[in-house]
Amino acid sequence: MISALHFYYCPLLFFMTRFQHLFPITLAAQWHPKADQLLAPSLSNWLFDPTSLTSRLKSHCTKFRVEVIGQQIENCHAEEAKGSIRANEEVLIREVILYCDELPQVFARSLLPLKSLTGEQQQLANLGTQPLGQVLFNDPKLERQSIEVACFNQQSTVGQFCHQLNLTYTHNLWGRRSLFILNNKPIMVSEVFLPQAFAYQHGVNSL
Repeated sequence: MISALHFYYCPLLFFMTRFQHLFPITLAAQWHPKADQLLAPSLSNWLFDPTSLTSRLKSHCTKFRVEVIGQQIENCHAEEAKGSIRANEEVLIREVILYCDELPQVFARSLLPLKSLTGEQQQLANLGTQPLGQVLFNDPKLERQSIEVACFNQQSTVGQFCHQLNLTYTHNLWGRRSLFILNNKPIMVSEVFLPQAFAYQHGVNSL
C-alpha cells in the first residue's frame, strides 16, 4: 500500500513517463577523485567545473529543458553511501535528462535523504521539470564537497539507456558526482555526459 509520505515525495509515481519502464537506471561505478591525465582538457574542464552545470548548459543553447525519468523512495545502496548519507537509509531517488535544443546532454541521478527534505528543503521533493542544480546553486548557503569522476562503457546501465535513446557512440562516457551540503543537510548529485554532449566536442583523450 502506498503511504501519504510516498505520495508527497513521489507524485510522479502517479503519472506515466515515457521511461518509467526503465527507471531506476542507477549508476554503479568506481568513483575517483581525479581523472586520468589522458583526458582531453576540454572534457576535464567540464568534469571538474565547480559552478552550476545547468547554468553552463543554458549558456550553450537557446532552449534548455529537463525530462524526468522517474522519482521514488529507496533505501540507499552501499555503493552510493557517502559522508553523512548512510547505507540503507531512506533516500528520494530522482533521475532526469538535461536537454539543450532537444539534444540530450546529461543523465543526472540525485539522492536526497528524507532527513534532508525538511524546512525550506521540502521543495526539493516536488521540483517536477525544474532543474535541481538551479535551485541548489541559487542558495548562498550551499557547500560543495570534492568532485569524483567515473567512466561508463556501453554495457553499463547508462550505456544501455543511451541505446534506448538511439544514441550511437564509440567512446566511453564520463560522469561526475558531488556531495552537496545545504543547511547541514546532505544531497548527492551524479551527472553523466551523454554521447553528443558539448563536453566531448574536442575529443575524449588528449593528443
